[in-house]
Amino acid sequence: MKYKINLLSRKKESLTDKLIYFVLSYLRYVLIITQIIVIGVFFYKFKVDQEIVDYQDSVGQKKEIIEVTQPLFVDAKTTGFQIKEVKLIIERQNKFLGILNYLSTIFPDKLYLSKLTITDNSMNFEGFGDNGLLIQSFYQRLKTDKKFGTVNLKSLKKIDTGLNFEIELSKLN
Repeated sequence: MKYKINLLSRKKESLTDKLIYFVLSYLRYVLIITQIIVIGVFFYKFKVDQEIVDYQDSVGQKKEIIEVTQPLFVDAKTTGFQIKEVKLIIERQNKFLGILNYLSTIFPDKLYLSKLTITDNSMNFEGFGDNGLLIQSFYQRLKTDKKFGTVNLKSLKKIDTGLNFEIELSKLN
């Protein structure tokens, strides 16, 4: 059996030797760990950049959708406004027809209508007839039906052919 015995004392290592030993022994592990961290950060940056690009594409697509649909919204608003106006016109016409139908059903056969004016809540008409009692019964019927809040006999004049009358109806119920 052989033994190696070193009787020489170790010589003191200089700072450069210690540094070289550290670089050769430990610094390579530090460098490897640093490279792994750098590569990880690099891939993470890739991932984040790709997400940013995806979000930008998504925002761009949504902006294009908004730009394309903007005229549709304007058309829809215009159409909605037109529909609202048409409903109001139809409502006024139905009101007018209702008043006209009401008047035609209760207007006596022996009286004649010479002028008719209808506004939103009132109606004015002039007519003539031979019989004063017929005009009075017509006036009373208008009052008793309570279709209008105010029934006013504005004038009753005697003319050559009979009686001329003017009635004002207002506050349609």
